[in-house]
Amino acid sequence: MPNVAVPIILSKNKEIKMADLKYLSGFGNEFTSEALPDALPKGQNSPQKCPYGLYAEQLSGSAFTAPRENNCRSWLYRIRPSVIHKPFEKTSQGDVTHNWDECDPNPNQMRWKPFDVPAEGSNIDFTEGLHTLCGAGDARARHGVAIHIYGCDISMKDKCIYNSDGDFLIVPQKGILNITTEFGKLEVKPNEICVIQLGMRFSVEISEPSRGYILEVFDAHFLLPNLGPIGANGLANPRDFLTPVACFEDRDVSSGFTVISKFQGKFFKAVQGHSPFDVVAWHGNYAPYKYDLSKFNVVNTVSFDHCDPSIFTVLTCPSLKPGVAIADFVIFPPRWSVAEHTFRPPYYHRNCMSEFMGLIQGKYEAKEEGFAPGGGSLHSMMTPHGPDEDCFEKASEAELKPQRVADDTMAFMFESSLSMAVTKWGNKTCQKVDHDYHKVWQPLRKHFNPDWKPAENNQNVTSGPGDEM
Repeated sequence: MPNVAVPIILSKNKEIKMADLKYLSGFGNEFTSEALPDALPKGQNSPQKCPYGLYAEQLSGSAFTAPRENNCRSWLYRIRPSVIHKPFEKTSQGDVTHNWDECDPNPNQMRWKPFDVPAEGSNIDFTEGLHTLCGAGDARARHGVAIHIYGCDISMKDKCIYNSDGDFLIVPQKGILNITTEFGKLEVKPNEICVIQLGMRFSVEISEPSRGYILEVFDAHFLLPNLGPIGANGLANPRDFLTPVACFEDRDVSSGFTVISKFQGKFFKAVQGHSPFDVVAWHGNYAPYKYDLSKFNVVNTVSFDHCDPSIFTVLTCPSLKPGVAIADFVIFPPRWSVAEHTFRPPYYHRNCMSEFMGLIQGKYEAKEEGFAPGGGSLHSMMTPHGPDEDCFEKASEAELKPQRVADDTMAFMFESSLSMAVTKWGNKTCQKVDHDYHKVWQPLRKHFNPDWKPAENNQNVTSGPGDEM
């Protein structure tokens, strides 16, 4: 059954307050939304004449012949078709690249101090404040991933952007993003995320200087991870994902409305004489959405050992290999820790995945110093990483009683099966590389005792079947 919402109409003279926004609930649903009554054609998608004199336009997020469960498309009924624009020409916006050979490979652990937030008066909007930090693959081959940082101090005015290369998963860290899309409006706060999928036009308004992270995937779209033995419920529940309702503006722009296209890792611009946010009604399963990270239903151990971080996966973009992701979006939210006889922070690790971590707020349990909100770290394939010396010593001696972990904190990870390279901006231009990062592990001491005896072990080890008591 289609998911139908109360309409919102954005007239020429009245602005919609973000607090009044309404959303459609669910993940990957067949949605139906119209801002004027009966704007959607009855019983077909492309009638000879659409209601209200609208144009029918399909936005396909997958091949026509993709299996039904993977087929993504929506029908938009708009005042003018999106084809009305002048030719695209190359333009400079921010520092975005897909050139992964700008710098020599670097297997070392990397950490960045908080990235700059443009000061008021810098006049940098969302597209101008985009910078590519690292990535891998080729958008032309539709295979790869990129991680970007954004920083802006002004809203996009008579300007929008769409991505021809892949999907954007946007993680605000500072400042609220008011995002207008062809499908409607989204308000995205820190501790929320939004996904703007391939080809969807959007514009970003802000009320204060803002900063955040973006995960871009070229291969496919983000999905909810399979739950397997967890069962039908848990982690990110589908009902908590919110999609905007139809909200249109019928607005001519005599000075020109700029449409930015991210195409093969470059920016191009075209000018048209009207707002592209003129979709009066739409239906389908291909739309932008947002999610509140505080609604994540954490699954954790209630016995012993530290579960793999995969149990914290919010969204995944799968590869063709079963169980292997082009990219996972993973969070580490507030939760209870109750593991018995267990070193509770994350274990020391070498991984066949690339792990980029960011911090939205608070202090991450494994590195309370040096890893700050708005910064990041990258642990490349098979590069060892884990708790710093202070964390290890405290956790090794801590009383193992139930305790709260990560209150007032939200750390996240962009994890990829691809071996990512850091760009020139990430290595040098941003000037945020923490060259002392490796030093957090240098104080780790040797605790080896060749004369250790089980009786001297002060842990209360539980006896297994057949053990003598």
